[in-house]
Amino acid sequence: MPEHHETRDLWFQSNTRLSIAAPPVVYHPLYSAPQLAPGHRFPMAVFSTIHRLLLADGVVDPRQVHQPSALPGRDLLHLAHAAEYVDAFCGGSLDEQRVRRIGFGEATRTRLLVDRTLAEVAGTILTAELALGHGLACNTAGGTHHAFSDYGSGFCILNDLAITAQLLLHQRRCQRILILDLDVHQGDGTAAIFSGRQDVFTLSVHAASNFPARKQASHLDIALPDGTADNEYLRVVAESLSGVLQAFRPDLVLYDAGVDPHADDALGRLALSDAGLWRRELLVLDSCLGMGVPVAAYVGGGYHADLEVLARRHCWLHRAAAQMWEEHGL
Repeated sequence: MPEHHETRDLWFQSNTRLSIAAPPVVYHPLYSAPQLAPGHRFPMAVFSTIHRLLLADGVVDPRQVHQPSALPGRDLLHLAHAAEYVDAFCGGSLDEQRVRRIGFGEATRTRLLVDRTLAEVAGTILTAELALGHGLACNTAGGTHHAFSDYGSGFCILNDLAITAQLLLHQRRCQRILILDLDVHQGDGTAAIFSGRQDVFTLSVHAASNFPARKQASHLDIALPDGTADNEYLRVVAESLSGVLQAFRPDLVLYDAGVDPHADDALGRLALSDAGLWRRELLVLDSCLGMGVPVAAYVGGGYHADLEVLARRHCWLHRAAAQMWEEHGL
């Protein structure tokens, strides 16, 4: 991170909204752009589906929804990524090997996917800003934890969690940040970026035998066997999270709430039920808020052919946030 870095253009205030006694929610229309080829495994359209269902089901009022008012410039991205990689991606000139590793094919070099990726970073930052201001905020996308400093991987191009943590630390808005990664896949890119750091703690609870084949070393990794179901999973999460919160004392938690530990997830291997996901979200939010630690939550990964089924799994996060907001008097 540079010693002297101009930050006045590195922050994204939301569009002005009426205040409302409910947790802030972040959304950008670019989250579901572009449309990928039929049969592609990444559910690009799920993010707009999450937003639509939250509003249709009355979980979220439109006045809760915030949208980033600008896309990040390259200087901000350099806080977590090599300048050469940022320039190649933003300029549409990534080499074929790195394009293949990301997994989006030729779409990776299009202006639309570049803007979509930048919008996701902006939304992740805004969610953290709102969490610091209100105690809790949820994005309707985010959690691109497989992106390394100089390459992307596993449908992740820029590491929004790493960029956000670096920015908050650089601006001295936080001194210690916990990145809690409960996606079924280890957050290898995030772990590598923050290896050896004392101001960011990476905690990953994931399936041992799942992607990535070559794991990185998080500050704390808990690798679960295939088929781990609700009770054992929740016990592990409760014990590990409680221990880290007490020992590390973070100023903020960035929570990657992937729903791919679900038993019916196409890329999972664990065996959580809908009830298990609901209990997990309540557990995580209650544990953090109960210790006075703000939480910025991101939907993370999830894979299912029926986008409405998948989106409703992601919506457990926002439902839990609404309940915890009320119970903790935020």
